Amino acid sequence: MAYHSGYVAHGSKHRARAAPDPPPLFDDTSGVYSSQPGGYPAPGADVAFNVNHLIGDPVANMAMAYGGSIASHGKDMVHKELHRFVSVNKLKYFFAVDTAYVAKKLGLLVFPYTHQNWEVQYSRDVPLPPRQDLNAPDLYIPTMAFITYVLLAGMALGIQKRFSPEVLGLCASTALVWVVMEVLVLLLGVYLATVRSDLSTFHLLAYSGYKYVGMILSVLTGLLFGSDGYYVALAWTSSALMYFILQLSPLFQVRSLRTAALGPDSMGGPAPRQRLQLYLTLGAAAFQPLMIYWLTFHLVR
Repeated sequence: MAYHSGYVAHGSKHRARAAPDPPPLFDDTSGVYSSQPGGYPAPGADVAFNVNHLIGDPVANMAMAYGGSIASHGKDMVHKELHRFVSVNKLKYFFAVDTAYVAKKLGLLVFPYTHQNWEVQYSRDVPLPPRQDLNAPDLYIPTMAFITYVLLAGMALGIQKRFSPEVLGLCASTALVWVVMEVLVLLLGVYLATVRSDLSTFHLLAYSGYKYVGMILSVLTGLLFGSDGYYVALAWTSSALMYFILQLSPLFQVRSLRTAALGPDSMGGPAPRQRLQLYLTLGAAAFQPLMIYWLTFHLVR
C-alpha cells in the first residue's frame, strides 16, 4: 500500500510538470516600451498610424480638398478687392526712381525758377516713369520726407526738453491726417470741377507730400539759426512749392492763366468750369504755406 501511494504521488508530480501553462489574462506589452526610458512608446509609432489612417480615409481627403479650395478662393477674393482699391502696378510706377532722379527732384523743389520744360513725357500714350522724366510725380520723396520730418521733430523736441512718445506720435499723426484731408478735399474739388485729366489719388498724394521737403528745411534752418532763419526758410520753401505746383499740376498750367480766367481753352467747356479749375489750383497752391507753418512753428523756439 505504501508503495502504491508513492507511485501515485510520483505520477502526479510528473503530470503537473508536463501540463501547459494557462494563457495570460492580458498581453505582455513590456517589450514595446523597453527601449524607451519610463515605459513610453517609441516616438512616431502612433503618429505614423494616424497619418496613414487619414490618408486612406476618403472623408478626410474630401475635407482637406474642400478646405484647400476655400483657402484658394479666399486668397483670390482678397487680391481682387486689393486691386480694386489699390492698383499695385500704378503704385510701382510712383516708386520707380533712382539716385539721380531724387537728387535732381530735390533741387527742383528747392529752386524751381530756372526749370524750363514742365511737360510730362509720354511714350506711346504711357507716361514715362520718374527715373526717366524729372517732371513725373513720385511717392518715394514724400514718403522718405515724412519719415525724416518725424525724426527731425523728435530731435527738435528733445533739444527743447519736451520729447515724449505721446507728443511725437501726435506730431506724426497730425502731419499725416492733414495731408489725407487735403487730398480728400482736392478729390472733391476735382469731381465738382469735372477736370478732364488722368489725375489720380496717387498724383494728389505726391503733390501734397512734397511739402514735407519744405518742412524739413524750415525746421532744420530754425534749429541752426533760430526763429529768424526759420521764417526766411519758410518764405523761400513756400514760394518755391507754390511755383512748382502751379507749373506742374495737371489741374492747371500757369501759361494758360489768361485764357482760363477769361474764357474756354483748348480743353473745351464753358468759362465758369475753367475758372473753377483755376480757383481750385490756386487754392491748393496757396494752402501749402499755411500747412508748412502750422506743422512746423511749434518745433522752433
